[in-house]
Amino acid sequence: MGKFKKIETSIEGVYIIEPTVFGDNRGYFMETYSKPDFVELGLNYDFVQDNQSKSKKGVLRGLHFQKANTQAKLVRVLKGEVFDVAVDLRPGSKTYGKWEGVILSDENKKMFMIPRGFAHGFLVLSDEAEFTYKCDDVYNHEAEGGLMWNDPDVAINWPLGDMKPEDLLTSEKDAKWPSLKELSKTDLFKNL
Repeated sequence: MGKFKKIETSIEGVYIIEPTVFGDNRGYFMETYSKPDFVELGLNYDFVQDNQSKSKKGVLRGLHFQKANTQAKLVRVLKGEVFDVAVDLRPGSKTYGKWEGVILSDENKKMFMIPRGFAHGFLVLSDEAEFTYKCDDVYNHEAEGGLMWNDPDVAINWPLGDMKPEDLLTSEKDAKWPSLKELSKTDLFKNL
């Protein structure tokens, strides 16, 4: 039996990954990544950069992508809980503009595998969350892009609970990203 379970989503290439967790009265142990095991699952990525962030409840980061140096991402939560989202921006994809979301937490230990050509973001649901992800290309500030988090044409069903949209905390940059309609008029990706 492999150490990871790959769960298909409604979008081709986007997967929820469940690791095998070994627990006892001392706590738990799990592998969070193993190239041979991922290759066996058909996920052949060469990760070259790891990122980590810490955010408080109501922080919404995203939706981000890179126009060049596009990145596949393997994301997970170390502490807390987030709603993680991937939006398909691949030219010619039958699910272009569609989104997939999953709750990631330190409790469920799930991971989200997002291939190149997607906008990515997350909303923090717990009081605090520590979030980490692997990328298969390096960050390129000059190639940075984004998609409006509340674009009505994408219609992401963010689980706001007792939060109101106007109370969400975004960066100034994230509050100004274009809509999907505006993005569709551009030559979005340089190396997909």
